[in-house]
Amino acid sequence: MNIRIGNGYDIHRLGTERRLILGGVEIPHELGLMGHSDADVLTHAIMDAMLGALSLGDIGHYFPPTDPQWAGADSLVLLSQVNQLVRSHGWQIGNIDSVIVAERPKLKPHIKTMCDRLSTTLELQPNQIGIKATTNEKLGPVGREEGIAAYAVVLLVRD
Repeated sequence: MNIRIGNGYDIHRLGTERRLILGGVEIPHELGLMGHSDADVLTHAIMDAMLGALSLGDIGHYFPPTDPQWAGADSLVLLSQVNQLVRSHGWQIGNIDSVIVAERPKLKPHIKTMCDRLSTTLELQPNQIGIKATTNEKLGPVGREEGIAAYAVVLLVRD
């Protein structure tokens, strides 16, 4: 088989005294995402999709929230490590498609910067990364602005 597909999902609670990091970009907002690392749900969903495509588990296996070395970790650093793992198995990313689900803040002005940051980290062209943003129409925990979620699908191709 010369292609593999993986999907990923992540959600983190919003809270005070945290920065809002999505796709490696700090976004001005009065709330940030709570988590052991920087809680970048987009990057986490992408990592889980990459790992899932090769049946390598999930990010909790490689970067457990119980391990103090990952406290406050930059998710782009973790993404780079996952990318190295994928490449060590003889695969590379063909493309990524993702969705961030958040009521606020408006993310459209930040999407190009997210694509650029992720493409640099993954050594891809920006047009290999799709990022969309939507709301949850005020439904559920994301709609009540209790958290932000992200979904990602990754296509891997054999080197």
